[in-house]
Amino acid sequence: MAQYVGALDQGTTSTRFMIFDHSGQVVAIHQKEHEQIYPKPGWVEHDPAEIWARSQEVITGALDKAKIKATDLAAVGITNQRETTVVWDRKTGKAIHNAIVWQDTRTDTIINEFARDGGQDRLRAKVGLPLATYFSGPKVKWMLDNVQGARAKAEAGDLLFGNIDTWCIWNLTGGVNGGVHVTDVTNASRTMLMDLATLDWDNEILSLMGIPRSMLPQIKASSEVYGKGVGTLAGIPIAGDLGDQQAALFGQTCFSAGEAKNTYGTGCFMLLNTGTKVVPSKSGLLTTLGYKIGDQPAIYALEGSIAITGALVQWLRDNLGMIAKSEEVEALAKTVDDNGGVYFVPAFSGLFAPYWRSEARGVIAGLTRYVTKGHIARAVLEATAWQTREVLDAMNADSGVDLTALKVDGGMVYNELLMQFQSDVLGVPVIRPKVAETTALGAAYAAGLAVGFWKAVDDLRANWAKDKEWKPSLDEKVREKEYRLWKKAVTRTFDWVEAEERVPVPA
Repeated sequence: MAQYVGALDQGTTSTRFMIFDHSGQVVAIHQKEHEQIYPKPGWVEHDPAEIWARSQEVITGALDKAKIKATDLAAVGITNQRETTVVWDRKTGKAIHNAIVWQDTRTDTIINEFARDGGQDRLRAKVGLPLATYFSGPKVKWMLDNVQGARAKAEAGDLLFGNIDTWCIWNLTGGVNGGVHVTDVTNASRTMLMDLATLDWDNEILSLMGIPRSMLPQIKASSEVYGKGVGTLAGIPIAGDLGDQQAALFGQTCFSAGEAKNTYGTGCFMLLNTGTKVVPSKSGLLTTLGYKIGDQPAIYALEGSIAITGALVQWLRDNLGMIAKSEEVEALAKTVDDNGGVYFVPAFSGLFAPYWRSEARGVIAGLTRYVTKGHIARAVLEATAWQTREVLDAMNADSGVDLTALKVDGGMVYNELLMQFQSDVLGVPVIRPKVAETTALGAAYAAGLAVGFWKAVDDLRANWAKDKEWKPSLDEKVREKEYRLWKKAVTRTFDWVEAEERVPVPA
């Protein structure tokens, strides 16, 4: 009998395969980075073929490390960077263009055109999202408008679209030889094309964006068997699919309305479970799908999405060379007692929640001759905490419930200085679980539930255990004064890109 469940975690900067046992403990992990492609300012791309190659390599690598066979896996789940858009030829299996990454801002002009009639919230009542460059639908339109011959091929039924989950599942289950073309409700809810109430593609929005319905994957539950693997995973059920942030919500076992988690990765994403209720946001948050288990009712969530957090540390490393490794940022920040009056607002891809300002650009405010690289490093870490505070304020306003503690996960939660500061600026305890890589765990849980490896969500709750808790220690007056300065710095990023500088999109 299979003793393990696998999870393919395809992220923004790397892909990994993780293997878990029945208690939710990590048995093995294999991870590889992939290239970040920046053709123009504001443009971010990935090579879908490279992502698929890395996916195959990490699956084999993790099985080798665990010294097990694929047949020891009861099922495999997928979790993925959301909104990153792939369009490929169903006959050849080749992408017609590099994947356009969620951070990419090239669809700014398309967004502005749509917003002229009805404003930024034109589609929000149906899809729960503002018009923004973040989401997949406008990226598909851009490809159909700009890749030679793409629109004709799409209308002939020869092109397929998917977020990265769809691309991976299609390839895992056979690709051109019978690959399954599906997505789940969580990924579909990030396209700006799915109606939150019906959980189906919306014909009116497809018409608005000029996207043929034949390109779109079938929308499934987050936990059900989609098909069987081929190749290395031959015969293994592919049975879980969750966008990365919803997977973390699932892995943190936030199964009750009112429970929330924050994931610290390339960006930062806070999700609050709102149960079976669709809660419209009036404070700049996204209304999204939390998860759907089999035939059970869908669970919804409010989300605060921040574009740049861990990516800012990478920028400090790769672009400025202030540190050689990302983990060195903590030691550098500890060389000073405070930020020296410096605030760093990383609006590299505009500002996401709660502002949704695609024309904003990054700003370092408060510089004096006194400032050292230690102060810059500290401001880099504090930027993550302050952005999270803004999202939490919006969440409290929308939900009417004040959060009493925050469960955290992702790579940055091992930065003790950041976690303490996060608790200080929120004024609530911050709790790290024993298995902090809850994104992959959530995908594994969804797959395992679908095949009966775990019987019910109560089994998953029993697996969750606290590793460490940070409690607030900053004086409230100091906190609120610094927060005012942060918000002042944020306003300095607004309206940086002027209309005539924005990328033109040919008709």
